Amino acid sequence: MFTEKSFEVFEIEGLTPRMVGIRQEIQPIFQQLDEVFQQVLEPIIDEKLFIHIAQHRRRSVYPPENTWSALSRQKRGYKMEPHFQLGIWPDYVFMWLSCIDQPKDEGLIAQKFLDNQTYFTQLSKDFVLSGDHTKPQTEELSPENLEKGLIRFRDVKKGEFQVGRIIKKEASLWKKPEEAKQCMIDTYQQLTPLYKLSIN
Repeated sequence: MFTEKSFEVFEIEGLTPRMVGIRQEIQPIFQQLDEVFQQVLEPIIDEKLFIHIAQHRRRSVYPPENTWSALSRQKRGYKMEPHFQLGIWPDYVFMWLSCIDQPKDEGLIAQKFLDNQTYFTQLSKDFVLSGDHTKPQTEELSPENLEKGLIRFRDVKKGEFQVGRIIKKEASLWKKPEEAKQCMIDTYQQLTPLYKLSIN
């Protein structure tokens, strides 16, 4: 499970040393947790899911400010359609249903979400939104923010949409790894109806 050491990786200066930290401290946690989520989610969505762990290979100078993994039904990649994401910024861990980098049929997905906003009202009150996977800012999941975010996702070429939960670095939940894991499982279970809506 994530610990203080996981968050401290982002204090390491330089691309190569930080990547060593990410590979040693964070990626094994991604692998372990994603295997659990895989077992939980596959029977619910009735599809095989593949684990993808970000390698940051395109970086040549700047160390990554965050890192993530994805669960997708696509073996060769994950950004071409909605997927489940688990990742970490210096201040929090995130669990998203993620539509980023212009997925196929993004206008159709956005419209489906706009037409079925009751799905979002069934999510726990602590769920949040993100409109840009490259920035750590999140927004409250309010009807106004949801509508605004989905319209942007539909109408703006580079628009993105992510919904899910974050667990802050200072949360006491990290002292109870089993409870933290359950919280993550619960997050993805709550997101599966939206996932199914988006890929069908």
